[in-house]
Amino acid sequence: MGWIPEWFFDLNPLLQALIGGLFTWGMTSVGAAVVFFTKNVSQKVLDSMLGFAAGVMIAASVWSLIIPSIEMTEAMGGIGWVPAASGFLVGGLFLRVCDAFLPHLHIGLPKSQAEGPSTSWRRSTLLVLAITIHNIPEGLAIGVLFGGAAVGIDPTGTATIAGAIALAIGIGIQNLPEGTAVSVPLRREGVGVGKSFYYGQLSGAVEPVFAVTGALAVIYVQPVLPFALAFAAGAMIYVVVEELIPESQHHGNTDLATLGTMVGFVIMMTLDVALG
Repeated sequence: MGWIPEWFFDLNPLLQALIGGLFTWGMTSVGAAVVFFTKNVSQKVLDSMLGFAAGVMIAASVWSLIIPSIEMTEAMGGIGWVPAASGFLVGGLFLRVCDAFLPHLHIGLPKSQAEGPSTSWRRSTLLVLAITIHNIPEGLAIGVLFGGAAVGIDPTGTATIAGAIALAIGIGIQNLPEGTAVSVPLRREGVGVGKSFYYGQLSGAVEPVFAVTGALAVIYVQPVLPFALAFAAGAMIYVVVEELIPESQHHGNTDLATLGTMVGFVIMMTLDVALG
């Protein structure tokens, strides 16, 4: 793990989680900053980027979350699939509840197709809420891994600081297109450059908050770690299937979006195996 600065290991795990969350938020901001240079990003590119984000989230859910959850439980003498399966399903249910009770609008759809309770909120606000909802499990996943690794509650060694950093890097990479996917459509609709950027980066602001929340949860309720990992995975997969993949293929760019998903999957898998 020589690629990780020594000083990082000495930091409080909550601070490590915060840094990880700030990094992913920063990457969202970088993606949103595209509007300062152009408002004419090709729809094919946007769809490929959304597919890429989906692939990253799928791979992260398997290699960084589900597999460690099973291995940890078995190492502690438990039945590996129990917390993995239950946490996965509860994570998906959590996102379903968020969908039902928080008004939001998926990218590329008219305001009339907003989900959740009826509201008079602006389309831009509803778009940001949609991305914000699915950034919650990403922040939790980062925090859970940093918290578990830093306090040494994983007897298998699968939850390591290197693995947590690899996950943060992967999520940061897939946050780039998400920031762009929010800010560019708003700019096309006539929203000002500054406001388009603001809304684009705002969708990632929730990640540092939930990264610290996830770290706190596993530090102070240590046995919850396998369940928490699977919970984050379930929430992420729910987002992929319910939002990212349909949106990436909404404009007919099915092949490009699918290839983007495969590339994102391979990159995240490689990051996790090589760096974790």
